[in-house]
Amino acid sequence: MDDKKLYQQKMQAQLDEWKADLGKLKAKASSAGADAQLELNEQLQELEAKIEDGKAKLAAIAESGEEAWESLKDGVESAWGSMRTKMGNVMAKLKDKDGESETEKGA
Repeated sequence: MDDKKLYQQKMQAQLDEWKADLGKLKAKASSAGADAQLELNEQLQELEAKIEDGKAKLAAIAESGEEAWESLKDGVESAWGSMRTKMGNVMAKLKDKDGESETEKGA
């Protein structure tokens, strides 16, 4: 298999993992308090937009020629870095909100 196909498979697998994580995050966010839900829903919408952007970038690579895909790779790497950071931030916020909820329940 050529490098382009391997790269696409690797990036698609990561994208699929993020989509699954997004579903889990949405479920957790729905059990948060109202204020937290508003904040988290906004962040989750941003994540969805980033996932859609990632899909578009992968589609562009799929449609590109063998030489052109290398130049598109930088854009994908940048998008994935941004997605990784955003996903980590949202997960941390949810963890913080879970901790606050547990504290409130114990009070």
